[in-house]
Amino acid sequence: MGRQVPFFLLVLNLSYVLGQVSYSIPEEKTKGSVVGYVAQDLDLDLVRLKSGKARVYTGGSVEYIGLNKERGVLLVQERIDREALCGETTPCALHFQLILENPMELFRVTVEITDINDNAPVFTNAEKRFEISESAVIGSKFILEKAVDSDIGMNGLQQFSLTPADHFKLKLESEADGSKKVEMVLQKPLDREKQEQMSLLLTAEDGGEPRMTGTMQIIVNVLDVNDNAPTFLKTIYRTKIMENSPKGTSVTTVRASDKDKGLNSDISYQISNSKQLISQLFKIDPKTGVITVTGEIDYEKSNMYQMDVEAVDSGGLSDSTKVIVDVIDVNDNNPQINIVSKSESVSESSPINTVITMLSINDPDSEGNGKVDCEISDNIPFKIQNTMNGFFTLITDSELDRELSSEYNITVTCSDEGVPSLSSSVTLTLQISDVNDNAPVFERSSYEAYIVENNTPGLSIFTVKATDADWNQNARVSYILEDSSVNGVPVSSYVSVSADSGVIHAVRSLDYEHIKDFHFRVKAQDGGSPPLSSNVTVKILIQDQNDNPPQVLYPVQTGGSVVAEMVPRSADVGYLVTKVVAVDVDSGQNAWLSYKLQKATDRALFEVGLQNGEIRTIRQVSDKDAVKQRLTVIVEDNGQPSRSATVIVNVAVADSFPEVLSEFTDFTHDKEYKDNLTFYLVLALAVVSFLFITCLVVIISVKIYRWRQSRILYQSKLPVIPYYPPRYSDTLGTGTLPHVYNYEVCRTTDSRKSDSKFGRAGSQNVLIMEPSSTGTMQRIQSDRNILDEPDSPLEQKPPNPDWRFTQGQRPGPSGATGGPEVAMGTGPWPQPPTEAEQLQALMAAANEVSEATATLGPGTMGLSTRYSPQFTLQHVPDYRQNVYIPGSTATLTSNPQQQQQQQQATAQQALPPPQAGAQAEPPKAAQTPASKKKSTKKEKK
Repeated sequence: MGRQVPFFLLVLNLSYVLGQVSYSIPEEKTKGSVVGYVAQDLDLDLVRLKSGKARVYTGGSVEYIGLNKERGVLLVQERIDREALCGETTPCALHFQLILENPMELFRVTVEITDINDNAPVFTNAEKRFEISESAVIGSKFILEKAVDSDIGMNGLQQFSLTPADHFKLKLESEADGSKKVEMVLQKPLDREKQEQMSLLLTAEDGGEPRMTGTMQIIVNVLDVNDNAPTFLKTIYRTKIMENSPKGTSVTTVRASDKDKGLNSDISYQISNSKQLISQLFKIDPKTGVITVTGEIDYEKSNMYQMDVEAVDSGGLSDSTKVIVDVIDVNDNNPQINIVSKSESVSESSPINTVITMLSINDPDSEGNGKVDCEISDNIPFKIQNTMNGFFTLITDSELDRELSSEYNITVTCSDEGVPSLSSSVTLTLQISDVNDNAPVFERSSYEAYIVENNTPGLSIFTVKATDADWNQNARVSYILEDSSVNGVPVSSYVSVSADSGVIHAVRSLDYEHIKDFHFRVKAQDGGSPPLSSNVTVKILIQDQNDNPPQVLYPVQTGGSVVAEMVPRSADVGYLVTKVVAVDVDSGQNAWLSYKLQKATDRALFEVGLQNGEIRTIRQVSDKDAVKQRLTVIVEDNGQPSRSATVIVNVAVADSFPEVLSEFTDFTHDKEYKDNLTFYLVLALAVVSFLFITCLVVIISVKIYRWRQSRILYQSKLPVIPYYPPRYSDTLGTGTLPHVYNYEVCRTTDSRKSDSKFGRAGSQNVLIMEPSSTGTMQRIQSDRNILDEPDSPLEQKPPNPDWRFTQGQRPGPSGATGGPEVAMGTGPWPQPPTEAEQLQALMAAANEVSEATATLGPGTMGLSTRYSPQFTLQHVPDYRQNVYIPGSTATLTSNPQQQQQQQQATAQQALPPPQAGAQAEPPKAAQTPASKKKSTKKEKK
């Protein structure tokens, strides 16, 4: 109560006086006992106590102290027990307040309660019994119960005493809390036979006045001595047990004997091991000594157990023995596979015996049950081998190839040798990292692509594709156009290759007539280090378009000349007048030509062969037919759309040259301008000079060009195709060449009918008139075939006389051997001209222009007569030697002397008597198509 401190609320504007007074009284004072004169001690008037309504405030606690206001003293109101109020706490005090009002005043009062010896020492139990063997040794200690005294200080417990003290004495020991530990110590041996039981009195005494005590009775029963201890039959028991034996399995039985009788011979068995493991696995029957299994026996945890078994008799004497239990192993554990080190990936270039994974294999079983062997699946480039006891390594057994297999799932199976065998397995995943060991491979060994000529630049032609069996960067393919040239021009100016996609684009527009095909190489290179590559050949074939019109080779359309073909009035139906020869530099059906008669002076007299261009009479020529016949022939190809060319053919229907000259002179004079003759002579001289210089340049250029072309043609192994000169005319499919003779015609400027020297022609004649010429025509005779020129690009050897043409092998209209003769515009299309034919034809056309220009000198008019002897297919003609003249039955041989004799004989028969001033000139050798004919000029006097 005294420890509670009240809390008072102080009110403002109220004055109070605080005072304190202390008193001390013993406990257990009677009620009404004076504690102290508080009014006097606080200097308070009794009137003030009454007027101030003085009262004691304890804060709700028991009011042990009261106030007498009449006397001004404090009195004991309730019994005060220090032990109940404070226990062992010291000092023990009551704290309360004395409160006055009007004005309010508060005084603190403290009353200390002092202890008195009002409690005696007390034992918990009034009696304590001991059973002590008579064999107990001197000095044996027996702990006694302590007494309790609620008083404190000198009034508390002070000492103990034991009576009688013959065999035992007391021993007091101080403890940490200040209390006393009481022990009874044997100081004299006990003898059960003398005194079987002893009664002792333990007395506790305090220090108060008067002294107070407490007692406890101690009874000692003396037990009989067990003179003989139990004895085991064996000092060591050894047994075996299978691991995993079920609980309750008997392990062994231990036995001990005791020579004493009665209770001293009763033996109890117990396992004295302090190890908890033994007590969990085994137990022993305390009466029979049978040891049984109570837990799981595991060989892998312990292959042997040792335990100490103790036999104790009723007197406490004992003996011990050792029991050894050997555990027999059972194959109950699978091999344990532990990955010590593992490679997640390995390069495909790794050498053989590269270590991939290291494994630790453990089988806790013994002997064969713990002996382990490992193996892996077959058909993989790995093997497993035992490196040391319990360690295995997985190594490469052969070369790795990521392109064959980029990942391996390797299952390692390890089995022991137990019966039955137990095994474990683990699957290892191994990635094969790539090495750039594969070059890109194209889908084909070579490529061919087609493109139509006149393409748009940048057009996609074709795509080459290469694949690389490697991975990632090593498989990234780039396409590179290898440096090469096409006809001396870098191939990069024709095509380009996309580095990423392999798309081939045309860099420029291609021309089939310029180049038919070309090839180049594309390299595919991967992104490895170092990079690998492969090549492929790409051939671009250019397809023809019909972008070239036909070109007329014969008759030659000269600028100011009139070319006329002569037809005798005695000509029969089907008479071959001439043949229009045209070529088309295009290919295929774009070069298939058809000939049509567009205009004609008399359509009822002539027709044109649709396929061969032959102009023939379709009726008998009569005297009423005009001498001058003008035919317009259109030549069309078979392309889409079709292209065409026109040629004008002049035909003279007459039996003699004077008649022809008369008609055509009038014809030409009607059309020419009446210009000053001197102007034309000067102009002709300038033109001839210019043409002469130009011809020299052209001849040199053509010579060089032919030499280069001959090398290209021979190297390309093209077949040798006969060359057809510009005046080639196919008569009834015989395929011979005309032989040209030039004769000099003399005329004056005044006469329209002048004398001329010419040979009588029993066949077709060709008349070339120069409208502006008024001078003397010079005769030029050609006695050699144009193919005798050694510089011809396709020089042929003389054919074997025994060589024959079959009827199906006759040369066709275009110069190539074709089928049977096509008659009068019927039959199949002719074969398109080959490259060699086209080249020869173009060269021949150029030669023809040059030849015609050279023949026409200033102030002259050239007359060319062409004999066309008939030819039968008994022997193949030599295109360089044998000359065929349409409408004639004569064949000119290759012997120059024989040709000259025939020419002289023919000339003597055909020509009139020589005139004055007209002297025959020796024949001139004919030139090749690459050169111009040399003409003999006579200056006008």
